[in-house]
Amino acid sequence: MGMVFVIISAEIDLSVGSMMGLLGGAAAIFDVWLGWPLPLTIVVTLVLGLLLGTWNGWWVAYRKVPSFIVTLAGMLVFRGILVGITDGTTVAPTTPAMSQIGQSYLPGGVDFAGLALFILWQWRLRLRRQQLGLSQPAASGTVARQAITAVLVLGAIWLLNDYRGVPTPVLLLALLLLGGMFMATRTAFGRRIYAIGANIDAARLSGINVARTKLAVFAINGVMVAIAGLILSSRLGAGSPSAGNIAELDAIAACVIGGTSLAGGVGSVAGAVMGAFIMASLDNGMSMIDVPTFWQYIVKGAILLLAVWMDTATRRRV
Repeated sequence: MGMVFVIISAEIDLSVGSMMGLLGGAAAIFDVWLGWPLPLTIVVTLVLGLLLGTWNGWWVAYRKVPSFIVTLAGMLVFRGILVGITDGTTVAPTTPAMSQIGQSYLPGGVDFAGLALFILWQWRLRLRRQQLGLSQPAASGTVARQAITAVLVLGAIWLLNDYRGVPTPVLLLALLLLGGMFMATRTAFGRRIYAIGANIDAARLSGINVARTKLAVFAINGVMVAIAGLILSSRLGAGSPSAGNIAELDAIAACVIGGTSLAGGVGSVAGAVMGAFIMASLDNGMSMIDVPTFWQYIVKGAILLLAVWMDTATRRRV
């Protein structure tokens, strides 16, 4: 999810796959080899993600090195560190407490309560805008949009409950989605990210600290990657030296398919999540029908190319 903010700010991060593997491998080492308690493992992994993201951001924001080069170097360095600290072996098995993060399921009723709270929150925002005298869409449109959202979410919940229930990572995704949407649309920091991506010179002249904002964007991305690494290792029950391989391409493809422009200034967190769902559904679907691995790579690459071409063609017409 942090990738969408990086791209909106007109930058790119090619190191997220290797960073996710490194942080997930580090978490597995803390848990399996060192025997750390779970809270300490989580905190240290998140701090490491923050530091690695800040490292990338410092080179981009303050040393003026193109993000493509910085993160390409990071991709190689982080992968090398991962292979080095694991000695090229799989670190397994993780403790039951660690595995609970990625393998547990929510108790019954939590999913429906969360959906109800989300709808109430949306209506509270609408009432707040009415009190402030701000313009807003018609009530019928709001009801229709929320009804469609409710039907889709309830359908997904029904399918998941038909198996074993809603996985805990889905709750984490929902919380991060709400937090990301709030930051992007309701905070000055989010507006600065869009302004920098749309026109960096205008943003600088308007008083925005471009370097500090970009540093923060990469730092946030590092924390998001750390969360992904924790979930990956806990779900697999192990840390692998090959974990996260080419995951950066999936992240970029999800953002572009979700409507984020590689030119910067355009995109949304919700769109990126929808793009990720599309990519995941595509992966699972091709695996279920036994599509050869080489064809899976070809199809995903073609979809990414098509999405970027459509974005470029649309911007040219505008």
